[in-house]
Amino acid sequence: MLREHSRTLDLLAATKNINFVMISRLVVLFLLCWRVGGFPDGAPIDACVKDRANQPNHGQHRTQPLSTIPYRFVASSAMYRPGMRITVSIEGVDTFKGFFIQARSVETNDWIGAWEKTPNTTVHPECSSVTHADPRDKSRATLVWRSPQHSHGRVYFTGTILKNYGTFWSNLIADAPQDPADLQIIG
Repeated sequence: MLREHSRTLDLLAATKNINFVMISRLVVLFLLCWRVGGFPDGAPIDACVKDRANQPNHGQHRTQPLSTIPYRFVASSAMYRPGMRITVSIEGVDTFKGFFIQARSVETNDWIGAWEKTPNTTVHPECSSVTHADPRDKSRATLVWRSPQHSHGRVYFTGTILKNYGTFWSNLIADAPQDPADLQIIG
């Protein structure tokens, strides 16, 4: 009888160990999957000041060659006057998951201006940046930047477009028309 009781206790202990191991593995798997998901609601504020500016911290994944980008990244102007609104758009034949875009002064490379909050975006006014706010596939993003109220000059828009977690293009600069009439703004 004592022997059967001992065997029953051994079986219970083994079952508890198996359950503990299974639960531990599930927790680890969950944490790994959660980490791989990246930032479905956009880049965090520290993306503004990372060692590799404009590049997501996605493990071993690195930016793709710029010659392979399937998206158009375009700004309506490269020149601004006080309080001016400039539209920046991303579109392409392929959908994309996200983006992180900054506005910078051509003259000083400082962050300038502010982004308007548009649907499905998050703005980081601390560094004049805008990012996606949801994990859904996007076929187009239209963003609106406002220039500083008391200055004029030249601006460029730089950042990253993510097709998915492991496929992205960084250090992009938006195409912008170079209208000779715009040069009179600085004049």
